[in-house]
Amino acid sequence: MENKSARAKVQAFGGFLTAMVIPNIGAFIAWGFITALFIPTGWMPNEQFAEIVGPMVTYLLPIMIGTTGGLLVSGKRGAVMGGIGTMGVIVGANIPMFIGAMIIGPLGGWVIKHIDRLLEKRIPAGFEMVINNFSLGIAGMLLCLLGYEVIGPAVLVANNFVKQGIEALVQTGYLPLLSLINEPAKILFLNNAIDQGVYYPLGMQQASEAGKSIFFMVASNPGPGLGLLLGFAVFGKGMSKKSAPGAMIIHFLGGIHELYFPYVLMKPLTLIAMIAGGMSGIYTFNLLGGGLVAGPSPGSIFAYLALTPKGSFFATIAGVTVGAMVSFVITSLILKMEKNVAVENEDDFEKSADAVKAMKQEGALSIPQIQSIAFVCDAGMGSSAMGATTFRKRLGKAGLDINVKHYAIENVPTDIDIIVTHANLEGRVKLVSDKPLILIKNYIGDPKLDNLYEKLITDTKS
Repeated sequence: MENKSARAKVQAFGGFLTAMVIPNIGAFIAWGFITALFIPTGWMPNEQFAEIVGPMVTYLLPIMIGTTGGLLVSGKRGAVMGGIGTMGVIVGANIPMFIGAMIIGPLGGWVIKHIDRLLEKRIPAGFEMVINNFSLGIAGMLLCLLGYEVIGPAVLVANNFVKQGIEALVQTGYLPLLSLINEPAKILFLNNAIDQGVYYPLGMQQASEAGKSIFFMVASNPGPGLGLLLGFAVFGKGMSKKSAPGAMIIHFLGGIHELYFPYVLMKPLTLIAMIAGGMSGIYTFNLLGGGLVAGPSPGSIFAYLALTPKGSFFATIAGVTVGAMVSFVITSLILKMEKNVAVENEDDFEKSADAVKAMKQEGALSIPQIQSIAFVCDAGMGSSAMGATTFRKRLGKAGLDINVKHYAIENVPTDIDIIVTHANLEGRVKLVSDKPLILIKNYIGDPKLDNLYEKLITDTKS
């Protein structure tokens, strides 16, 4: 139980980082396109337009992250505090201060939140605006100075330490070892803490100097997941074999990597295939000088190709292909070598259909009238969005007018009737909501979703 709670807390940390970055991904991609097009080695070199690259990565992007972090903690006033504080860490360091923004943005929100609570019942009538503005201004000034003097320099030291360590892996050829961390983290839904918190900031620094970065590719390669799902499609059994082709399309073209997680969890030995695929992909990217101009979000092949700079397409395609091939071969060997065990485990997919029959007696489905359903995941924009869209259309075809939306875990409204989420996120969801849960293994085609659908149809008819 303690381990589960600890994992939920780490997931929550990664989710918070994601919540700061994901809303601003469009700005990151815009910067990436400007970089790819207009720097001296770009597709359309332009000295004037290239001047935009530096200020965007130095000022705009960190301030957007810091502002979003403050907003998450304390609304609009928190956003203002986060932006002011981020300016301090930017000027207090000589690198793009993404990590600093992720620290001081939420800190600013937390500070103004407590200041407002302290002053709430002590403000004389008629002085609300004056006191609110001056309290924010004074606190923002102090936070900005703290960022300049303390947080910025401290983050710079830590950043350089991490950067030197990873660059040493690059130079010695050991960068593929990062897959030993990345792949297990993914299937435990801990990937965002690593990707958004470490690789993206390092990638932006490198891309601002070199026009591209391999750090954007070390955890987002869609190749290994494609190989794994292809292995299940060819050599799997039962429901996993039937569902793998559809999952393969959504994973590789749509970039929703969560779709392959259940397959690894069902057959843990295939984690070896994912690690080997990830390693081989990174090795190929590194060998051929690959890199992207910004973080691919979602991690689809389309995003990979769109963010590949001039001269790097062969490296991108080769790394994805090699990762897929290695993963496919090892997955296939595992499934064939353990055929008997595989059949037994594959039955778990089908046994869940029997288990969901008992859900008719669970509290989640005994709600008198279900008006709203929330599909939730880590970022609220990938697997949950796909699951919500699919289920909403299914209900619509049946003539049911039920509100089905997708959310990040931290943003689930209080008026939701039922929450649908992946079983691995149960502990984290319970940290933020006490609503009835339906725990699934796959956001589309899960038997528990079929059972919920049938229950809703039955309730409507009765």
